[in-house]
Amino acid sequence: MNIRRLMAVWSARLIKTACRLTGKQGVTLAGKAALSIYPPILRELAQEVKKDIFVVCGTNGKTTTNNLLADLLSFDGSKVVCNRTGSNMLNGVVSAFVLSAGLNGHLNADYACIEIDEASTVRVFPHFKPDYMVLTNLFRDQLDRYGEIDITMNLLSRAMKMAPDMKVLVNGDDSLSTYLAMDNENPWSAYGISTQVFQEENTKEIREGRFCKRCGEKMEYNFYHYSQLGDYYCPGCGFKRPSLEFDGTNVDLNDGIAFDVNGFHIKANYRGFYNVYNILAVYGAASLAGVPLEHFNEILGNYKPQFGRNELFQISGTKVMLNLAKNPAGFNQNIAAVMTDSSPKDIIILINDNSQDGTDVSWLWDVDFDRLKDANAASITVCGLRCQDMRLRLKYVDIPSELEPDIEKAITAKIKTGTRNLYVLVNYTGLYSTHNILKKMEGKKS
Repeated sequence: MNIRRLMAVWSARLIKTACRLTGKQGVTLAGKAALSIYPPILRELAQEVKKDIFVVCGTNGKTTTNNLLADLLSFDGSKVVCNRTGSNMLNGVVSAFVLSAGLNGHLNADYACIEIDEASTVRVFPHFKPDYMVLTNLFRDQLDRYGEIDITMNLLSRAMKMAPDMKVLVNGDDSLSTYLAMDNENPWSAYGISTQVFQEENTKEIREGRFCKRCGEKMEYNFYHYSQLGDYYCPGCGFKRPSLEFDGTNVDLNDGIAFDVNGFHIKANYRGFYNVYNILAVYGAASLAGVPLEHFNEILGNYKPQFGRNELFQISGTKVMLNLAKNPAGFNQNIAAVMTDSSPKDIIILINDNSQDGTDVSWLWDVDFDRLKDANAASITVCGLRCQDMRLRLKYVDIPSELEPDIEKAITAKIKTGTRNLYVLVNYTGLYSTHNILKKMEGKKS
């Protein structure tokens, strides 16, 4: 019996319990303590996973994809290690394994399904080598934390080289993700949407990867889905969207989401085109691993979103939808989802600039907020530490807004006097507190 390993597990459990009693998450602190007490703990626990370890990376969609995949893996009663709260740096990954271990210090798990921050892959992979990686997309995100997107790509490339046998599933509609897969020696497959779904209405959206990573020539597109995702090709060297092993066809967004993939019809009561990609990623990863899919639609129907991902609250007769929006691509897709609701609505936007958010909020100017003119919004309220910046951004596109730095006061006001249809869009550090406020208002324990 390894006393230090037992101490690490017990200490993590104690810290998690104490933090929960004080209303805090405590996930990363539990992992940090366990790793400090017994540094090999992540490596040893990962070795006890009986079947496959999946990791999910990418700028947007990690948490939804990861948690949906974990639900699918556990449907038949399999035990799955998963960092469902989205704590995706090294300490959060350690915590997921340690808090899943028994009091004997050992892990009884069939699978691990782990969301990992892209920059943290090079810190996590020395501890274990995943069997599968899902790469959702690569967008610009928090420049002051990550620098240019090339830095993120280089870190992911280093991580892939650490696990040469790891099978990679990439979003083939993203030229950056595709190039990364092609540029490494890991076996890889692609998912995507090969036919145009929308007639292009807006060419002002920021596109990453406008120049070919292989030869530097400007990329051409037959069509875009959103941001840089679409049917691309390089006129210089011939680099192009790969053949899609998991191709979403017959996409229908009129009543939730419906589409076909490899002869399988998928139907889910979700909102947002980006969720087609999340579902495709889960379907593809499960298919590659030989996981049964006959109950996939049932699993989608039973899925409960992690807080802040299309999370719905009913408060005093008001429908409140909470969504995380932390970078231009994600914000534009959230705006698109809001626009699918033609009824009158109130919108609250919370912007913070804490270190986890990125202290540089210049990305707000890359979001197409002018589209909110057509959102049938009775009011737009700006909140958070950088509410004045957000108000100025809206002013430049002639959209009036109300100023209320305190999110709880803003929500309370709209529930009392609003349209009974409220959308709350928050960036990263506002998410947990806003979720707790809404839970409290709804009359449930947070």
